[in-house]
Amino acid sequence: MSSISLLVAETIWSHMESTRSVSDEQLSILHTLFGKNLERATRIVDQKGVKKISAETSGRSIFQIIGESKRKEEYLCFPQHYCGCYSFFYDIVNRGEQLYCKHQLAARLAVSLGTCDDVKVSDEQLAQLLAKL
Repeated sequence: MSSISLLVAETIWSHMESTRSVSDEQLSILHTLFGKNLERATRIVDQKGVKKISAETSGRSIFQIIGESKRKEEYLCFPQHYCGCYSFFYDIVNRGEQLYCKHQLAARLAVSLGTCDDVKVSDEQLAQLLAKL
């Protein structure tokens, strides 16, 4: 994906965050950029599958995303950098075919729309979660 595409996506995320809404045109552009992963991400957001887990003292955070499968697996991710799912390693790291997995997109979408569940934990609890990565 080109840097221009990234800039377009970032502009849309920022606009969505400022208005806490998304237009059909914005969704169409994001779909052009991210394809099926965006569709899957919207389902995750619609099912309230995004938690932002933040440490009370440090303010550091990570996202916990509930997958779409029947098993409802939970994935820890940093929306712009990492996800613990198979797709992240296969499609993004190994093959370079995608920029983000559906879990990362779900986190970005939920934050931009203000619909993620905010969970506060101690810094120690967050460190324990991060140690699982």
